[in-house]
Amino acid sequence: MIPLYDDNPVRRISRPFVNWALIAANVVVYFLFQSGLAPNVVLADTSSLTWSYGMIPVVLFQQASLPPEIATIPEWLTPLTSTFLHGSWMHLAGNMLFLWVFGDNIEDDLGHLRYLFFYATCGFLAALAHALANPASESPLIGASGAVSGVVAAYVLLHPRVTLWVLLFFRIPIPLPAWSAIGGWILLQGYNAWSANSASDVAWFAHLGGLAAGSVLVLILRQPGVPLFDQRRHPGADIDLT
Repeated sequence: MIPLYDDNPVRRISRPFVNWALIAANVVVYFLFQSGLAPNVVLADTSSLTWSYGMIPVVLFQQASLPPEIATIPEWLTPLTSTFLHGSWMHLAGNMLFLWVFGDNIEDDLGHLRYLFFYATCGFLAALAHALANPASESPLIGASGAVSGVVAAYVLLHPRVTLWVLLFFRIPIPLPAWSAIGGWILLQGYNAWSANSASDVAWFAHLGGLAAGSVLVLILRQPGVPLFDQRRHPGADIDLT
């Protein structure tokens, strides 16, 4: 499932500035420091950047340490910094597309500062879930998928009946109620986490950790008057899709 557009305008804020800023930050970090397209901007080579700012479970739990020349920040910060790094432009594009479609409404429901806290906390807890599931891993975890999973979980709890346009099989656009499209995606994350072997390069438990964190945090951080389960009418919510 690739989300394209939701029929769900923001109602409480004029613009989702925080969501735009998060997307911009992820894009800027990738293209300046990871893509190789900006050779005059030198922070570190891509490999060193990943090891320095990615979250490595054995380093986080102080079972190992990085060489001094690349150990640039405290290990406890890496669950957060890792969310701004991506392994490829497709990895970046996928996460940012989900954030573009779903993040504006969650910022609308939580407010600007609460949304920023929500996003950062989901990303941090998602990385921690991956580390707890793989405590002996020496591989860096990078990507915004855990934070984005938290946003998706919040969205399906608050707006399950909204009409969501998705791209099926990479070519067929179809409208679905959000609960069915996102619910299918969540089930897929659970199945992949259960069936993945140790050689998988996708951190499925980070996705599950983000989903769990978002589901709990949205109950605490949503603004007064924001209902659960879409208890109001939206344009297109009464479309019969059976």
